[in-house]
Amino acid sequence: MPTGKIIIAIDGYSSCGKSTIAKELATRLGYNYIDSGAMYRAIALYFLRNNIDLTNPVSIIAAIANINLTFEFNSLTQSSEIHLNDENVASYIRDMLVSDRVSEVAAIKEVRTFAVAQQKEMGRRKGIVMDGRDIGTAVFPDAELKIFMTADPEVRVMRRFKEMYDTNHNITIEEVRHNLELRDYIDSTREESPLHRAKDAVLLDNSGMTKTEQLELVIKWVREKAVMAR
Repeated sequence: MPTGKIIIAIDGYSSCGKSTIAKELATRLGYNYIDSGAMYRAIALYFLRNNIDLTNPVSIIAAIANINLTFEFNSLTQSSEIHLNDENVASYIRDMLVSDRVSEVAAIKEVRTFAVAQQKEMGRRKGIVMDGRDIGTAVFPDAELKIFMTADPEVRVMRRFKEMYDTNHNITIEEVRHNLELRDYIDSTREESPLHRAKDAVLLDNSGMTKTEQLELVIKWVREKAVMAR
């Protein structure tokens, strides 16, 4: 693998497999993986726990001042996990209550300003893979490799349903479909850093691709960009 380290920005819709491929890619490259979605989910979790009024900017700013987010490596899971004020909340942030609220929280200007500032600092030394909604457009507009992931809506619904059913047997496909449709709408129409494909992002539609096929394709793209970054 070429030695020139780059920033890899992966954006796209929910349940397209962004986090999965980003983690695998980071492992293959020896890069740091940053799950920006986990950051917004952790903030949403804090807001839910503390009954923060999302219509009150003063309350939001005060809440953000009390939030400290870090990623710490878990030797048992062999992955970096999000910590909220020194508490490992990796499992809590995947709850449906958080899923229903995260896009609304992430659309708040003060929240995005807070998160983006931290993300930019994390990428200062390069050699990172970060996935989210606005990584290639707002966080790292100069990233050497930008990928925009998408998949057929029904494929995404079934992926999320299978993921959530493992921990919540009461979840229904209709609940998952409604959640994804709502998140897509909020993410794409929000005023602050809406989800859209950067002009120089390569499109990855993985509706009919295996994880191995995706990874090998992206590795090919990385090799090409890393050579240029030397």
